[in-house]
Amino acid sequence: MYSKIAGTGSYTPEQVLTNRDLEKLVDTDDAWIRSRTGITQRHIRAEGQTTSDLALVAAQRALQSAGLAASDVDLLIVATTTPDMVFPSTACLLQAKLGMPQGVAFDIQAVCTGFVYALSVADQFMRNGSARCALVVGAETFTNLLDWQDRNTCVLFGDGAGAVVLVPSPEPGIYSTHLHADGRHAHLLSVPGSVCGGQASGSPTVKMDGGAVFKFAVKVLDQVCREALASNALQVSDVDWLILHQANIRIIESTANKLGIPPERVVVTVDRHGNTSAASIPLALDLAVRDGRVVPGQRLLLAGVGGGFTWGSALVRM
Repeated sequence: MYSKIAGTGSYTPEQVLTNRDLEKLVDTDDAWIRSRTGITQRHIRAEGQTTSDLALVAAQRALQSAGLAASDVDLLIVATTTPDMVFPSTACLLQAKLGMPQGVAFDIQAVCTGFVYALSVADQFMRNGSARCALVVGAETFTNLLDWQDRNTCVLFGDGAGAVVLVPSPEPGIYSTHLHADGRHAHLLSVPGSVCGGQASGSPTVKMDGGAVFKFAVKVLDQVCREALASNALQVSDVDWLILHQANIRIIESTANKLGIPPERVVVTVDRHGNTSAASIPLALDLAVRDGRVVPGQRLLLAGVGGGFTWGSALVRM
């Protein structure tokens, strides 16, 4: 038995922060942000809005898309770097909000690769018969981790959530997943601090060596995409859509160029949402499904890279 994606959903908070808005907060300008990142705006959580709140709307929309109810789900995985609290897990909090008292629920933390990690784990549950219906969510309130005086990082990130529903299939919907990590590079992208009871210790905001991250990201995204294709004896021409982690337009374009995938076959949402970490891939997937670009039968190559470093890919047939 295999698994396939039966429904997708996403949600971004109503508040929009444009590049022009950021000009009033930090020493930057719209042209500088656009030229270096491709971002024009990002969404910011409302006061009191948590990661599980964002995840709830995305999950409900994915279930509606699949024609299923929360009572059908027996596996819930949330990929997030910004949980509501230390414990219970955001997945357990989401489970309660969904009205889903049964099944298994837990979080995965692999930063921007989190959704690919979670999708891989859910697929294994489905393949071995441990789950019959899985809800996989990537959700972040990443703006909680930003230093709004650091123009090199605060312009990059936004908040959002994306979700998919997996159901059993006699044929592969997820051909394969490929996961990697190398903790030796942790210093290049990290949040070296913690928050407890509203009190910060250490340095609880994003620290990043942008140039090093760019070079590493393009290298491993190219490698892990080729790994997925080779594992399934497919060529680049067999892929209908490339959906990468939406971190930076230059990373997306450089990776697509190295793979030989033309721009018209690459899904890009970073301009509208910024980097939403674990939410970015499922969010981009849902938008491409809903605007009619992604249709049943097409092959998608999903890939992400994030702090850790972690990276991974998934080859999917809709």
